[in-house]
Amino acid sequence: MIADTPESWEVVESRPRFKGHVIEVVTDTVRMPRDEVADRDYVVHPGAVAVLALDEHDRVLMIRQYRHPTRRLMWELPAGLRDVAGEPLVDTAARELAEEAGYRAGVWHTLVDLRSSPGMSDERIRVFLARDLTKIPDEENGFVHRHEEIDMPVEWVHLADAVEKALMGMIHNSPAVAGILAAYAASVEGYSLLRPADAPEA
Repeated sequence: MIADTPESWEVVESRPRFKGHVIEVVTDTVRMPRDEVADRDYVVHPGAVAVLALDEHDRVLMIRQYRHPTRRLMWELPAGLRDVAGEPLVDTAARELAEEAGYRAGVWHTLVDLRSSPGMSDERIRVFLARDLTKIPDEENGFVHRHEEIDMPVEWVHLADAVEKALMGMIHNSPAVAGILAAYAASVEGYSLLRPADAPEA
């Protein structure tokens, strides 16, 4: 059966290297097969959520945001950190959709779960499919954009066009690419095979 499974090899020693506002970097000395040990550096990350919001015309809501490590303006899905302890992930996603794009959704499903870079980070990202969208009136949305989010444009891209842009190397953000391709694949079955919004994470 092809499915990722839990497994934890013995950590002989763990050494903190850096602690920032969001992430930490640690070095674990891990016992490998044949009783060898090896050091593995990785980023400890709180995790994130992303939202593929799809309207009645099969258009995907996308935002463009500056990402300093890449030195690029990148087209992405509304997304954010899992930074509220105990908050259900779908509630985090709904908050991000409201804050970043100004929309609410009446129908939510789990679209795809990602490990963004498992060789160097423990980050988990859950991408939700949000449908039955309504615009939040400006007077009801008091969120104040700061830093990279100032003047962040919102664009609607037809799902088939978004797939083409991902495959042509015009969209690089990993939750966006995975979410777009997953939504396109799920659309074949009318989204009937998707997990509920509160599906457990493996």
